[in-house]
Amino acid sequence: MSRFRDRTEDFKDAVRHTAISSGYNKSKLAAIMASFIIHKPWQTTPFTKSALKTLESIGALDQFMSKHRKDYVDLHRTTEQEKDSIEQEVTAFIKACKDQIDVLKNSINDEEATSKGWLGIRDTSNADTIAHKHGVVLILSEKLHSVTAQFDQLRAIRFQDAINRATPRRKLKRVVDSNSLDTSKPVNLDLRETNELQPESLRVQQELLDNETRALQVELTSLLDAVQETETKMVEMSALNHLMSTHVLQQAQQIEHLYDQAVEATKNVELGNKELSQAIQRNSSSRTFLLLFLFVLTFSILFLDWYN
Repeated sequence: MSRFRDRTEDFKDAVRHTAISSGYNKSKLAAIMASFIIHKPWQTTPFTKSALKTLESIGALDQFMSKHRKDYVDLHRTTEQEKDSIEQEVTAFIKACKDQIDVLKNSINDEEATSKGWLGIRDTSNADTIAHKHGVVLILSEKLHSVTAQFDQLRAIRFQDAINRATPRRKLKRVVDSNSLDTSKPVNLDLRETNELQPESLRVQQELLDNETRALQVELTSLLDAVQETETKMVEMSALNHLMSTHVLQQAQQIEHLYDQAVEATKNVELGNKELSQAIQRNSSSRTFLLLFLFVLTFSILFLDWYN
């Protein structure tokens, strides 16, 4: 024989008798009994809807990065303009997700502010809900941080490839410049011989063209150095951004830990206040009992003295 028995029907009978005794009509009673069969759908709060939407956005961002990973990293699949457009889309995605997380944080802060009474005493009935919301925001921040860390790695790879491609060009340009300087002397000698036979105007034009060519070479070399320096700085900025996001995540975890400790301290203070109030009550009751005992003892002594 089974040791347990299903008491659902007994519970329904108790609910039916209680509803009838409370004066419910047939329609209300039918609605109550129907609720045991057809349950109402779970109503999601605006915070939950926003959190789920943010989670979907982070998932879409992760899928977008996985889809365009090879297009962004490979040198020959796409052009630099297409890579820049991919980077802009990912940056806009990250900014939108971060804004949504900030909105959730602000809603939690507003809820914490409204949960405090006029004396600044926090309502502990809502503390678990607020702690749960802080945990949700922390999880979303960690997911967004993991996605941004992957994108920082991809961007560092792209910039490193750009630096590697720019370095051989710079060396080749310097070799070409040195060769042009070495061959400039015999060319100038030939030009001197021909210039004796050519008009003066052609010689002046040739010199102007040579000067412009050298100026363009110097300008292109300086531009190449500036581009290489800019790419190096961009790689350093990407590394610093990744480091800063890591520290921000660690700070968020520390804040969550401090919040848990604050909630626990609040509970301990409440328990201490209860113990103090109970101690005060026990002290007052013991004082009353002592006074009553002394009064009865005094009265008994006086009665015995009078009786003797």
